[in-house]
Amino acid sequence: MKPEQAMGLFQFLLQSIETETQVTHKVLAAVPDDKGSYTPHPTSMTALELASHTATSELWFIDGVVNGKFADPDPADKDRFKKASEVVAYYDKAMPEAIAKLKTLSAEQLAAPIAFFGGMNLPAVVYLNFLVVHSAHHRGQLSTYLRPMGAKVPSIYGGSADEPFEAAAQA
Repeated sequence: MKPEQAMGLFQFLLQSIETETQVTHKVLAAVPDDKGSYTPHPTSMTALELASHTATSELWFIDGVVNGKFADPDPADKDRFKKASEVVAYYDKAMPEAIAKLKTLSAEQLAAPIAFFGGMNLPAVVYLNFLVVHSAHHRGQLSTYLRPMGAKVPSIYGGSADEPFEAAAQA
């Protein structure tokens, strides 16, 4: 990938990441602190584990792109948080800082290949798309936990029964 192509893709993905961050915040914030142990099935992650994974993996992807290499995920991240509000506070502080670091990358850095655990060796910018789809996947899982655990489902890409879509006021 040429640096100019990487920068064009980056501009598109950065806008997506900034928009999706707001959606992720809403879903994470909808998890009640007293329902972190909820799981729909014994083989599923708990709500707290899934919220933690969603938040920390987004930052892990950004860190890998910024540093030009992916570190082994920190196993301590699984037990890092004791309640969902801690995940939200961490995410709300760390994501803007991480996005600011992304914005400092040059086109050459974005085009540079990064090895991904021996399976792939793709331009750095491509992993930002992995961040977006990986997060959407886990956010979708977590949103399906909300109503059964007694929480309200926020609007994500449109209204929900708990938060109906409202069109912007006409000018």
